[in-house]
Parts: sequence; C-alpha cells; structure tokens
Amino acid sequence: MHLAVILVFLSLSGTAGESVQRGWTLTSWDRESFFHQGDAILGGIFLLHSKMVYSTQIFTKAPQPASCERFQVRFFRDMLALVFALCEINHQSELLPNFTLGFRIYDSCYTERRALEDVLRLLSGGRQTLVPNYNCQAQPDLVGIVGDALTSTSEVIARILGNYRIPQISHGAQHGMFNDKISFPSFFRTVPGNTVQPYALVQLLHHFGWTWLGILASDNDLCDWSSQVLKLELERSGSCVAFLEKIHDSYSWEKIEKIVEVILKSTANVIVCDGYNVHFKPVLESLLRHHLHGKVWIFSPKFGMVESLFSKEAWKLLSGSLALIIHTGEMPGFKEFLYNIHPATYPDSVFVKLFWEEVFRCRWPEAHFQSYGDGKRMEKLQFCTGEEKLHELDPSIFEFDDFSYAYHAYLGVYAFAHALQDLTAGRLRKGLLSSGTSDTIYNIHPWQVLDYLKKVHFITRFKEEIMFDVKGEVPAVFDILNLQILPDDTSKLLKVGQFESRPSHREEIRINVSAIQWTKEYAQIPRSVCSDSCPPGFRISLQQGQPNCCFDCVPCPTGEIANETDAAQCWECPEDQWPNPERTKCLPKIVEFLSYQDPVSIALVSLAVLLFFITLYILCIFIQQRETPIVKANNRTLSYLLLAALMLCFLCALMFIGHPLREICLIRQSAFGVIFTISVSAVLAKTITVIIAFNATKPNSQLRRYVGPRTPIVLVVSCSFLQILLCIAWLLVTPPFLKVDAQSVNGKIIIECNEGFDGFYYCMLGYLGILSLVSLVVAFLGRKLPDRFNEAKYITFSMVVFLSVWLSFIPAYLSTQGKSMVAVEIFAILSSSAGLLGCIFLPKCYIILLRSDKNTKKHINVKSHPSRQC
Repeated sequence: MHLAVILVFLSLSGTAGESVQRGWTLTSWDRESFFHQGDAILGGIFLLHSKMVYSTQIFTKAPQPASCERFQVRFFRDMLALVFALCEINHQSELLPNFTLGFRIYDSCYTERRALEDVLRLLSGGRQTLVPNYNCQAQPDLVGIVGDALTSTSEVIARILGNYRIPQISHGAQHGMFNDKISFPSFFRTVPGNTVQPYALVQLLHHFGWTWLGILASDNDLCDWSSQVLKLELERSGSCVAFLEKIHDSYSWEKIEKIVEVILKSTANVIVCDGYNVHFKPVLESLLRHHLHGKVWIFSPKFGMVESLFSKEAWKLLSGSLALIIHTGEMPGFKEFLYNIHPATYPDSVFVKLFWEEVFRCRWPEAHFQSYGDGKRMEKLQFCTGEEKLHELDPSIFEFDDFSYAYHAYLGVYAFAHALQDLTAGRLRKGLLSSGTSDTIYNIHPWQVLDYLKKVHFITRFKEEIMFDVKGEVPAVFDILNLQILPDDTSKLLKVGQFESRPSHREEIRINVSAIQWTKEYAQIPRSVCSDSCPPGFRISLQQGQPNCCFDCVPCPTGEIANETDAAQCWECPEDQWPNPERTKCLPKIVEFLSYQDPVSIALVSLAVLLFFITLYILCIFIQQRETPIVKANNRTLSYLLLAALMLCFLCALMFIGHPLREICLIRQSAFGVIFTISVSAVLAKTITVIIAFNATKPNSQLRRYVGPRTPIVLVVSCSFLQILLCIAWLLVTPPFLKVDAQSVNGKIIIECNEGFDGFYYCMLGYLGILSLVSLVVAFLGRKLPDRFNEAKYITFSMVVFLSVWLSFIPAYLSTQGKSMVAVEIFAILSSSAGLLGCIFLPKCYIILLRSDKNTKKHINVKSHPSRQC
C-alpha cells in the first residue's frame, strides 16, 4: 500500500528514475544535502528556495531535473538554528554526554513534491536509491525530523512519517488540521496553532478598548477560517466588525481599489490584517496613493514583518502598528554563529555556498550545484573568493528583528535531545544498559523516541517551560511588536508586550503601553469605537439597522441606576433606596416624618404648649372668679367644659408629632374628632342655652318647664355621642394603621398613619363641620339679644374663624404629603382651637383682669333665666 502511494507521487512529480530496479528501489537524481555525521542523525527539511522551475518535457530523451530558484537568506538562517542547537548540545556535558547528534538537511524548495522526495531520502539514509518501504534497508541512526515551516509541505511529510511513527517537529506549520492525532500521530510543533491566534488578537484588541474594527484577510482557506473565527470572537465579546475584506496579490486593480474605498470610507481607526504580507502589499501601495493616514494596523502572526518587501514610503505608512508574532526566546551566541558561517567551515555544504553567492552577489567556479540557481544570471556576476567578510554586510541581511521561526527550530532540536536523554535514562533505570557505556544511543527506534517526545518536559536556560500537550503543541506564547519609524527614517520592531497561554496560568496579556510609539496622528492610545461609551447613569439604546457597537446613550428612568460604563440596561433601586442625582448608585431614602427635631415641629410644639398653659391659666381664673357675674353668665359649667376640651385639643396636637406608632395611629384622629366635637358641642350648648333662656323669660312662654340646669350637659353629651359612635364604627371596620410609603415621593420613605377607609375620616370632619355650622347659625341669630354681655356675638366670630380654618384645611390637606400634611392638620387644630379660645374667653378675661369694675350685676344686667341657677 505504501509503495503504491509513493509511486503515484513520484510519477506525478516527474522526478522518478528511468526504471524501478530490483529490491523495490527507485532511482532518482542526486540531491544536495547538508550533512554532518553523528551517533544519531536528526533529519531536517527546510524551505531554502521560494520557487521551483521545471524543464520542458521532451519525450525523445530523459527528463531533466527541476531547479530551485530565489534563495531566501531568512530561511537559511532558520536552518542554521538547527545546526547551532546541535553544536551546543554536542558540546554540553549534562545533555547526551556519551554521544553526538549529527544532521542531514534537505531543501523543500516551497513544493510538496520536493518535500516528499526529501523525506524519502531521509528514510533511505541519504542514498541516491530511494527505498519506498525503508524498513527493508532501515537506517537505525535516524531519530526524527525537524521541519518544515510550511503547512502544505509539512502535511506531506507528516503523512509519510505517521505511517512508521517517526516523530516530526515542525517549526512553522500552524494549520489546525495537525491537531488530529489519528491522521497525524507523530506530528509535533513548537509554534502555536492558528486556532489560538484569533483569541490572542481579541485579547490584544480588548486591552486597548478597541471595539470598532476592520479586518483584511488573505483569500485562502486558512485565513478565511481564522478571520471568520476572529470576527465571531470579536462579536461574542461585544466588539463589532465594520468590514471584512479578502485580499490577494493576484487581484485585479479594480478589485484592489474597491477594497481601498471600503477602508477609506470606514470610521474604524483600527484594522486587523490576518493574512500574508505579499497579499497585503498591493493594498498598501494603493492606500499610499490615496494618502491614507490615521489608521492603526494590527498584524497577525501570519504576516511577517519584512521591510524589504515594501517601498520605503509604504513602510512608513505602517508606523505605529502592532504585530503579533510567534514568541522568540534567547539564543545566546546565535548572531555570532551566523557571522562565523563560512564555506571553508562546511566545505561539503552546497547551501552555505549558495548563501555566500546570494549575499555577496558572486558565484563559485564549481558547477556541481548549478541546478540550484539561474545560470544566465550567475554568468554576469564575479567569482566568489571566500575572502569576503560577513561583518561588512548590512546587519539587516539576517533580519535580526524576527528570529521566531529560527528559535522554534532551535527548540525542536532541544526537544529531541531531551527525549533521547529521557529514553537513555529510562534504559539505565531498567538495567538494560550499564552506566558510562558508549552504546546507549544505539538500537533506538524512532517510535521509541516518539513515546518519550510526547512526555518531554524541560526548562530552557532562560526559564521557559517547554512541553507538548495531547495535540502535540507547546504552550501558546506570542510577542507583541511595535513598528517604530525613527527620525532618521530607519525603522525598528520593538517588543512591547507578550501574550501567554499556559496550563500553569490562564491566558494573560502584558503590554508596556508607555513604550509604544503610535502614528503621529495620535499623542496617546488611539480610540476606535462606533459610538462613545455611555457613562454611568445612562444605558445603551441600539441604533436601528446598525451593529451592536453603534448606539445612543439614554438616561436611566426615574428610580433606576446604571453603575457601569456601557450598561445594557438600568436597574431599579431597592424599595428603601433611591438613585443619586447622577443615577450612578442607590442611596438610602430619607425617612420622613414630623420629628420633634424639625424646626416646624419645634414651633408647633411650642405654640401648643403655650396655648395649653394660657387655657389652663384662663381656667384657673374662671375657677377663682367663679362667683363673679361675668363667669356665672352664660353657664360657667359649660365654660369649664369648653376650656378643658380646648386644653385637650392643644395636647391632642402633640399626638401628631414624632415617629408614628401603631397605637397612636389607631386613636389620634378619633381622639381629635371626639375632643373637638365636645368643644363645638359646648359652644353650641352655650349659644342655645342663652337663646332658650331669654325666650323663656317672655310672658306665657312654655319653655320654662322644659329648660333646666342639666339641659346644656344633655345637649353636649347627645351631640358628642353620635361622633363617638362614628369613631367606634371606624375603629371596628377599617381602623387606621401605621404605613411606610416608599413610592409616593421620590427619594423619601414616608412613615405615616393611614386612616384606613377615608370615608370615615371625612364623615367625622363632616359631622364636626355640621355642628360648627349649626353653632354659627344659632349664634348669629342670637347675637342681638338684649343682654349687656351676650356671648352669641363672640361665638359667632369664633365659629367664623373655626369654619374658615377647617374649610381652608381641606384643600391644603389634600394637596400635601408626608410631614407637610401632618403639619397642616396640626396647624388647623391649633389655629381653630386658638380661635375659639380667643374669641370666647379673651373678652371675659379682659373684664376680669383689667376692668373688674364692670364685673358687677349692674353692668352685666343678667336677667332671670335658668343659667343664673348655675
């Protein structure tokens, strides 16, 4: 089965030999490799050329081999990282001390067919004769392969090696398909897979608060998938994508211009480029022609920050951009190693000579590697002498700013070395080998290395933890670079942060914002939002037909708050709390009742106490002067009763002040109604008694037989009894109760007495008003009776005052709330009671205290009537 597959591949590639020879071998053209002998061989497949040219097939003679062109120094540098790592390991005493690791490296030449042939050569021990089923002529010294950097070539290698469980560590393939351990059981990689890159980009964007973004993605399957995941994750986290455009270097000019027009019209200040630099180049050149400025570019790890690919002006356009690249750790001595590379050091390596030709623009006289270059181009160049100095070249030739792939090839070598170390240590523990023997590395099969590679776990010299998870991946670490254009027009990529995702701690992003140099349009962190954030106290109101990031800010309704920026909704405060004026937090509501500390309460209490003592003083005067004519006039018993009732009225006002209690709420209105009814009934009794008495003195009057000393008391009791019955019914049916009202007045909790059924309360006031009106009418009718001191006219004035107060009280009472309503009622009680006291008793007190000469029978001229008997 394996032989058939390989035959198909080789027949398609055109690299098969003329015939299939005996022993199941295939003859192929010789391929140059970079080889160094060791006790064990580590294979390497690297991308050294970026183009493969095939000869025209003429069927009259044997086909000519394809040639590789466009030697890439940066990829050659990545290959040298493997050589450098092996040199370090072979010179260490603590890692694999008893044997050396060699290497055999091939060039994949950016094509799958060359990568397939390279892996078959490694399995065949580097022979010209390929062994499809290499177990027939096994090479026990091969322990594994490092490479390749491309996904397409790595897939070809992995599918072959997976059949035989030979471990492969790629230093650049990032496609998510390699996570499938059924299809790729022996594949590992030291770079994070592309599945984690969108999440790292989202973390970076969120760190700066950028929520309105554009995305440019290369038009291929890999970038299409990652850009869609990026868009989905951004929208899931609350950000919005203004546009998502596909780019490619093969697009027509019209299509490029349409993409540029979208970018120019967009209000997004931050654009993510999740694609390759060659695809982005035509878009950037067009943006340069349109003089685009003020955009911040964010590049994914796929991009590759290669200055030489762009013009100087276009490169300046990217100033201030951020690039997420695969993490590069420390490789002490690697730069010096690069500068010490010389063809004399590796005389058998064609790759070193090709590198020398590329950087010094010369050619070697030898022609044995002519298939690796364009012969016509080389004829125009001078010959290489080997005396050229690498130190005299521009340092940018090695692209020191980005060692990401070189570093991960370096890590791959160390991962193999530690797996071999663990394997040999395990053999020693099991007693299969004796300590110090030189054959510990022999008889090791690649599948055994694979088992230990899965469990390898080591710490680099710079405290970086390396291990593979079940998917064959190392912990995801990305460096964040800032492209800075210096005043002398040179540029540098400065590391300003890092994104790390390890099992020991969750995803973490660290950025030194102060080290970032933004584009000249921004003095501080740029902003990229569709709508400005809604401050606390406001909520988001989405604009119809627009993405979620485009919204208006609406103030929270009354009674609700928003205590965070960009709140999706407002929240109601608890019943006992109320928003502050800014509606950003809930504050305890003010508990409101007419307390004794309130200035209004102090004034009312003072007035009530003063009137109480004035009334008490008048009562004392009347008791002391009870035998004087003015006291005896108009029934002194009723006067005593009225003064006592007025005293209670003043004290009754105090029941309305202070924190309401359930018991006080139950009786205060009833007590007020009964006491005032007694007062008004006493006034009515005094008035009726006077009228009846004077009418009884007329000749032939029949009233004398019906009028006696108990008539006024009976009248008072009768009138009060109806009010008492009404109040009892009130207390039995719907009694007043204590009420905590947190809704009626904003920001306040009103503690008040609820009167229960308001009908009873107004019936009580209505009955009191009827008695007052009757008293007013009767007093008005009796105001002109021929008594020298007739109380009827004073009672008339008092009842006018009384009714005026209570008629004014009703609308004022209904239009107020809380403690103001209680204060209005107390004022009505005090003022109406004071009106009765002043109008009825002050004239008598004036005569008693100041005009005692008029307090005689002569002046009073009291006629004979029933009240005289009192």
